[in-house]
Amino acid sequence: MKAPKSLFSCLLAITLAFTTLPVTADVVLPSVDSKYVSIREINPTRDAGYVVGDKLERTIILTVKKPYELIEESLPIVGYEHRYRGQVSGIELANISTEEESFSDRSVHKIHLTYQVFKSGRVAKPAILRGEIVKLRHNGKTEIRQVRFPSFNFRTSPLSVYGEVNLKNEMSPFIPPFTISTVREYQIIKVAAGVLVLSLLGLLYILGAHTWLPRMGGAFAKAYRKVGHLPENAEGLQQSINVIHQAIHQVAGHSVFSNNIDQFLQEKPAYQPAKPEIERFFSLSRQVFFDTKTPLELGMPAKQWLRTFCRHMRDCERGLIPEVK
Repeated sequence: MKAPKSLFSCLLAITLAFTTLPVTADVVLPSVDSKYVSIREINPTRDAGYVVGDKLERTIILTVKKPYELIEESLPIVGYEHRYRGQVSGIELANISTEEESFSDRSVHKIHLTYQVFKSGRVAKPAILRGEIVKLRHNGKTEIRQVRFPSFNFRTSPLSVYGEVNLKNEMSPFIPPFTISTVREYQIIKVAAGVLVLSLLGLLYILGAHTWLPRMGGAFAKAYRKVGHLPENAEGLQQSINVIHQAIHQVAGHSVFSNNIDQFLQEKPAYQPAKPEIERFFSLSRQVFFDTKTPLELGMPAKQWLRTFCRHMRDCERGLIPEVK
């Protein structure tokens, strides 16, 4: 039994109608007039060196003037993977959050977008966050318009170098070799060398027994050297005491004895810190030359004590404060 001709015609018409209907997702809507919208973008601080797993965060600040309003259902969907020329780009939207602020004449939408890279290659390649498209509705009318966000270009890098790399061949002859700046290290070395030199000069001045530095050729400096060369016996002890007496007389400009020590210290206040030792020296001198039966407790051999006393007097002579024990 044959079907009526009119029935085949109806079926063919219905089939053609469905095949020619546009898919809603592929419909390109007219763009909204620029006077109704403004877009400000905050992009990542760098545009290169992204590898698999890295995230890119960008913020789009969309201002929509009335009578238009944003259709929130048109915002990008989490998990949506971008495509470029029909190929998967390897960039996926990982998170989206929005903030809205309404005014009498406009609404401001802050759209925070987080993308994640799932693209890997053997060499560094360019990539793009394509401009997302959102839709706007006209209040009181059925017309719908769209607006496209600006795109963001960046570059992805491989996780590791593929194959062998000869650095010598990879370097351009027009680029000089990379050098490490050593300015800071040289400055530290110079400062350290300066401190070391000053410290050595200070030690030389304090401990030195020579006369070629300022204030190093005084009477007690000479006496200190002489006492150090005298023998370690009774005669050497007497000679050491005489040498120190001469140094005291030379510094004072007159004879100094145990009864006028205070006068000497008033005239030469630099030697005031050594007053107890000066008094002990005159007691030792009297004990050695006149009262040999009365021993004097010095805590060390008399010759060694005289050398220490002479060094302390030399420190006073140079303007230093001796460590009197």
